[in-house]
Amino acid sequence: MELPGLGEHCSERTCKQLDFLPLKCDACGEVFCKDHIRYDDHKCSSAYKKNVQVPVCPLCNTPIPVQKGEIPDIVVGAHIDKDCKYNPAQQKQKIFTNKCTKPGCKRKEMMKVVCEQCGGSFCIKHRHPLDHDCRGGSQPISKA
Repeated sequence: MELPGLGEHCSERTCKQLDFLPLKCDACGEVFCKDHIRYDDHKCSSAYKKNVQVPVCPLCNTPIPVQKGEIPDIVVGAHIDKDCKYNPAQQKQKIFTNKCTKPGCKRKEMMKVVCEQCGGSFCIKHRHPLDHDCRGGSQPISKA
């Protein structure tokens, strides 16, 4: 006994299998078996309608809106040329900016080390009044 009213044939040209649980493609609307339901498996011509990925700028990490029919690579390239907020100088900010004021010393420190007596900014090596020949105030506190 055959059940001719049940199921549908796969729309894939090379398959045409009678499937009792057919699946309908949400892009093109055709019916397929489980082996051909993916967009790539049946070479769906309407798959682009369901591709809703938004490209992101590789430099500034900003999502770039792409209109239908536009090629994402070209739109992202135009964004990089015109609207990109990427600043390479901002990426390489200098951390060691506090230069030692002792003559002849070229060291820089991350934190500012200020002498309490003369108010000068020094490196760790010259931070004590005796190490930088402090001239501000009275006698050095210690002879370490």
